[in-house]
Amino acid sequence: MTSKTLTVPAVALGTWAWGDSGEVGDGYFGSQLTASGLREVVEKAQSNGFTLWDTAVVYGMGRSESVLAQALKGYARSEYQLSTKFTPQAAGDGDDPVADMLEQSLDRMGTDYVDLYWIHNPADVARWTPLLIPLLQSGRIKHVGVSNHNLKQIALADQILGEAGFRVEAVQNHYSLLYRAAERAGILDHCREHDVPFFSYMVLEQGALSGRYSPAHPLPEGSSRAATYNGVLPQLQALTDRMAAIGEDRGASAADVATAWAIAKGTTPIIGVTKAGYIDGMIRARGIELADEQIAELEALADAADVDTRGWWEQEM
Repeated sequence: MTSKTLTVPAVALGTWAWGDSGEVGDGYFGSQLTASGLREVVEKAQSNGFTLWDTAVVYGMGRSESVLAQALKGYARSEYQLSTKFTPQAAGDGDDPVADMLEQSLDRMGTDYVDLYWIHNPADVARWTPLLIPLLQSGRIKHVGVSNHNLKQIALADQILGEAGFRVEAVQNHYSLLYRAAERAGILDHCREHDVPFFSYMVLEQGALSGRYSPAHPLPEGSSRAATYNGVLPQLQALTDRMAAIGEDRGASAADVATAWAIAKGTTPIIGVTKAGYIDGMIRARGIELADEQIAELEALADAADVDTRGWWEQEM
C-alpha cells in the first residue's frame, strides 16, 4: 500500500530561518532575507540536485512555508520534494487537528500533497500517529517521518502505522559532532537496520561549528545563538581548528567538514540555507570522503570539548 520508497538527496535544505521576518528583534535569526536572494538559493540548489526542502508550520507560524512556495514558483511539482511538520504543541482543538494543520500547510504551499510529513515533537504518539493514516491513504501525504522521538516512540509510531500497511519512513533528530545522543541511544543503528533515512539537523550547531566563530570573533551579541554558544567557544577551538585543517587540503571549510562528517555517519544533514553561497559548501561536503581515523579524531576532540547542546525542546534520548 505504501507509495514507492522515499528518495533522499545527500543533503536536505532547511528553511527554519525563512520564517524570520527580518525585522530586528522579530524572528529567530535577525537575518535580512529577500525574495530575490531566496530565489537565487532555490535556483542554485535545484540545479545541483538538492531538491528536498524542509520546513514546518511553526517556523514563523506559516511564514517559512509561504516564502518557500513563492521561491519555488515556476518549478514543476515533480522537480522538488516538500517536507513539513505537524507540531502537536501547536495543534488546534478541532475534530482532526492533524488534517487541519496539513490543509493549512498545503494551502500556504500551493500544493495538494506533501512528500514527507513529520510528527514534529513527541507529545502523545498513540493519539497523533493514527490520524496520519487516512492522509497517507488519500495521497495528501506520501511518506511519514518522526522528529525528536526516542527509540520507544519511533517503534510505537511504526507499529501503529504498520497496522494499516504503512511505516515510519524517516527520522529527524538533532545530531552533530557535539550532540550524538541519537547515536548513543541506538537510533542510528535502528535506522540502518530498518533502512530508514536519518535526517540530522543542527549539524553546524547554528554556526558554532562553522569555523567562522572563535573566542576572538564570537557570534553576534543579542541573538539566542550567542547566548547558547559564545560561552563554549573556547572549548570548541581545538575541534574547529582541526576541521578547518582537514578542509584546507580539499579547498573546503570547517563547516563543509562538519557536514561531510554527518554524511559519513550515514545521515542526511539538513543545512539551513539563506545564501546561494551555502550551496557551494554543500557541493564540497558531498564530495569529501573522510577517513575512519579522521572521523574518530574529530569525535574525540568533540568529546573532549565536553559541552551539552541539547535544545530546550528536546527530551533525553
